[in-house]
Amino acid sequence: MRTTAFRTVLSLAALGLLVTGCGDDSKGSGASEPTGSGASKSAHTRPRALEVARAWDGSSAAETWRAGYYPLGDPVQLPDGAFHSGADKEAYLSQNFALRGDLPETSRKEAKVTWRDGDSLTLPLMDAHAAYDKLGGGDGPGPRLTVTGAKLGETTVATSRGPATVPAWLFTIEGYDTPLKRVALGPSKPPKSPISAVDSPTNELWELNRVVAVSADGRSVTVRAHHGACDDGPAVDVLETDDSVVLSGYMVGTKDGICTAQLLAKKVTVELDRPLGDRILLDAFTGRPVRGAE
Repeated sequence: MRTTAFRTVLSLAALGLLVTGCGDDSKGSGASEPTGSGASKSAHTRPRALEVARAWDGSSAAETWRAGYYPLGDPVQLPDGAFHSGADKEAYLSQNFALRGDLPETSRKEAKVTWRDGDSLTLPLMDAHAAYDKLGGGDGPGPRLTVTGAKLGETTVATSRGPATVPAWLFTIEGYDTPLKRVALGPSKPPKSPISAVDSPTNELWELNRVVAVSADGRSVTVRAHHGACDDGPAVDVLETDDSVVLSGYMVGTKDGICTAQLLAKKVTVELDRPLGDRILLDAFTGRPVRGAE
């Protein structure tokens, strides 16, 4: 039987009051058979994962998704050697930046995303001031990273269609020899999901927080998965089909008794049987693609 405290955690999750923790990385449950009717190792997550895969595979939503730009992972790439000190790391994590120079203006309104197969997509270009604001630009008390200038360049990011070259603002950070890069595009508008979300979280299925990274070979995916204060942490099952990869996040080792009402998050890495490629990365709980950082 769930305790009152545990029900409180669930209600916090439903309201979206997230307290995000920074736990150690952990391995997810093993990958499924690399077929169109893949199966996750954990029997309790398989039925919902199959429902989500069947709803998306071959759908018009999937077609829209594959035609758009949906980045996976962090839109910020740190300077080489970051960070030089604990204070610098604290400043970055708290989004505390000080602007001590001029940011360039640009007349460009659009820019291209280009994939390795030659496909491209034109999207609105984020100007330098908007990109700086995305970094935080707090200039508050405590440690700060000082930005002395910026120029428009490009970088490579993981996307739902594989690696892509995108425009990026290259911010000069005082004390660092290489720039901090911030992607200068926002994601395309996502399609409406062909399947509804689960009504409410349980210890058997929780919404995933976001994608953290996709490995260079596409064979592993790291996500932030939710868990509470009265459990042993999160786990993530994976179900693979030809067109999608469905991730099912849940908690393990839940305990009865009094505990604080917190919703935490921890990095979990799952291994795939074959590269992610352009398969859609889906969250079993929401029935939608797992979001990346914006």
